[in-house]
Amino acid sequence: MAETNFAEFTEKSANDRTFMYVLYGLHTVAWASMGTLAVIAVILNYIKRMDEADAVYASHHNYMISTFWWTVLWLIVTAPLWLLLVFPGAIAYGIVGLWYLYRCLRGLFRFSEGKPPF
Repeated sequence: MAETNFAEFTEKSANDRTFMYVLYGLHTVAWASMGTLAVIAVILNYIKRMDEADAVYASHHNYMISTFWWTVLWLIVTAPLWLLLVFPGAIAYGIVGLWYLYRCLRGLFRFSEGKPPF
């Protein structure tokens, strides 16, 4: 894998920052659309990540993408709990949802400080 040349990075514009905030916003309110907004946001993350030259922005795209896929995995793993009774499934999905919200807000706050998500 090639080393990243950080000297090549260009300054990001206000539009780039706004777009990243929009992506975090879509991920954060995805529960209101039953995940549809998260799917749209992750597709946009993949598209923007391909052309990203800034390491901080690229790390935030990777962070949002991995958060999305880990959430999907945990929703699939905990889905059988709905067969037991409604209560265990609801608790499991609630925990996964809170974890997703935590990751979105943590990434958003770290981005607003100009830091990588981790």
